[in-house]
Order: sequence, then structure tokens, then C-alpha cells
Amino acid sequence: MNLKELKELILFLKEEGIAEFELERGDVKVRIKRAAEPGSAPLGDTRYFAIPSAAAPAPLVGAAPAVPPASPAPPAAPVQEPEEELHMVRSPIVGTFYESPSPGSPPFVKPGDTIATGQVLCIVEAMKLMNEIESDVAGELVRRLVANGQPIEYGQELFAIRPRK
Repeated sequence: MNLKELKELILFLKEEGIAEFELERGDVKVRIKRAAEPGSAPLGDTRYFAIPSAAAPAPLVGAAPAVPPASPAPPAAPVQEPEEELHMVRSPIVGTFYESPSPGSPPFVKPGDTIATGQVLCIVEAMKLMNEIESDVAGELVRRLVANGQPIEYGQELFAIRPRK
């Protein structure tokens, strides 16, 4: 691998937002790991949220004393949604999620659609290959859990389907 190829590879990884890459070709081994860009923090998973504990945290040494609020907020009653058995379609590969076969065309499926077993739900692009993800159950599509063009991980939940009984 020459210097020009290496520079092109680095530019490609930067354009695609890939932080870590390793290539082994014969006796040549290349490992590229980019540091996070300043000012950009990774986005947290919005499905999880923090629940404050009843115990107050220990004060930091030299920190200003905390001022308690004037009136404590009443605890919010948790909203209980009825439990329903939803089948989760998970990604079999790491890649980029696409909801439609091409830009500008309608999505393969949308919430409320009736889904058949083997029906194409989306495309996951991995290494410039377009992989069709098919439903493994028949039923009604309840939710799409990822955004179009979003990078996804192996095993990540993509769709929630209410199975037909």
C-alpha cells in the first residue's frame, strides 16, 4: 500500500465518519484510529433515562453548597401502558439503515401496514452492498425504531411488529 492509497483511505474514512479501521493484506497491516472531533460529543441512546435516587449525592470538596428548591415537586405517577407482545426485527449486520429502495421513493413499509413473512422491510448498506432485511413474522407494523440513513449495529432493534394470531 503506497502513500497515495493510504491518504485516500483516510479521506474516505473521515467522509464516512468511521472512527476505527483495520486492514491486513499479506504482510502489510494498517490500523487507523481517529480521535473524536473537538466539540462533538457522541449522542446518547434516547431510549434510556436516569432516575434520581432517594439518597443525596455527597458534596464535592470545595464546591459551593447546593440550594434546595423552594418546594419539592410532587412525584409523577408512572403511566402504565398495556403490555403487548411485540416481535422485534433486529439487524443481522452492521451498516446504514435505508427505509426505501432509492432516495425519493416511498418507504418499503410504514406503521400500520400489514406485513407478510418474507416481506422486505428495509435495506441495510454494508461495505457498499445493499442487503434487504425481510420480516420473519406476519402481522402489523407498530413502529420503526431507527431513522433513515442512521448507522446501525448488529442486533439493534429496527422494527416492532404485532404478530398475527
